[in-house]
Formats: sequence, C-alpha cells, structure tokens
Amino acid sequence: MSTTRNIVLGVTGSIAAYKAAELTSQLTKLGHSVHVVMTADALRFITPLAFKTLSRNPVVTDLYDEEESWKPTHIKLADEADMLLVAPATANIMAKLAHGLADDALTCIALALNPKAKVLLAPAMNGKMWLHPATQENVATLKKRPLEFIGPEEGMLSCGYEGIGRLWPVEAIVRKVEALLA
Repeated sequence: MSTTRNIVLGVTGSIAAYKAAELTSQLTKLGHSVHVVMTADALRFITPLAFKTLSRNPVVTDLYDEEESWKPTHIKLADEADMLLVAPATANIMAKLAHGLADDALTCIALALNPKAKVLLAPAMNGKMWLHPATQENVATLKKRPLEFIGPEEGMLSCGYEGIGRLWPVEAIVRKVEALLA
C-alpha cells in the first residue's frame, strides 16, 4: 500500500465520467483520500452517490457546498491537496484552466491549489474537438505550466467515430498518479 495522499479528483461532463468511479475505487483501495469534485455537466452522466460511496468522502457539486467549517470547502481542498487529477478532462475544462477562469468549484480549486500539489489531466472528448486548433492552443498553454497530461488514446469513441479522444485506461492513470506522488 502506498502512502496516503489527498487527491482532488475533478470529474467533468463526458461519457467517460463513469470511468472516474473505477478510478476513485482504485485510488481509495491504494489508501489515498480521494475528494471528488463534480462539474454541473458531470452530474448529467453520473451521480455523486457512487463517488461518495467509493471514496468515503463528501462529494462537492457546487462552489457553495459548505461543510460545518469557517473555511470554504474549495479553499480547504485546494490547501490540502497533494494532487489535482481531472479525469475526464473535457475541452471545456481545459479551456477554463488555460485561461484562468474560475466559475465553479473545480476551477476555483485549480486556481487556489497548493503550489506543491501535482496536477494531472486525462482528456476525453470527440476526436475533432481534441484536434481543433483552439483545444490544441489550450493544451500548449497548459503544457507550459507544471502539470502533466495522460492521453487521450485512440479507439472507438462514444460518438461513433474512430480516432483520438478516449480516456486513457484507468489502470494506467492510477500508475501515473502513483509515479507522480512517489
């Protein structure tokens, strides 16, 4: 078992959001404290109950979800995070992160993140969206920062197209998380 680390798992609006449940399960089994933050779009694909059950932690679904504490939840999570993992990372969340937009809990956490925390983005989207010049410019901007990408991979996409855009396999994301936190 690895050393317990605080991982903030950002889940965004992609059909691949269901794979984030398995990611939560595997990271929790390794002994990590996983704190899931779901965007409004992620809630269209999967419910918070799965993540709450698998992580054994409350799930943040709104910037104004507050615990019984004086400190805002998003600031507490940002301060205590050893890693921010966004899986799946949509074109939308990458654009927000590239341009410093903070209009929900996940993007506020990203901007307030402990500077020692690792950041790992696991993109998942339609291949044309991934290859679009705007997305590629945002990826280039993000790669100038101290963060890492894993994926996307090629294969059959949920939209029916074959190509790049699939979420990297969960087991490989877990291995990458473990390597970055080692």
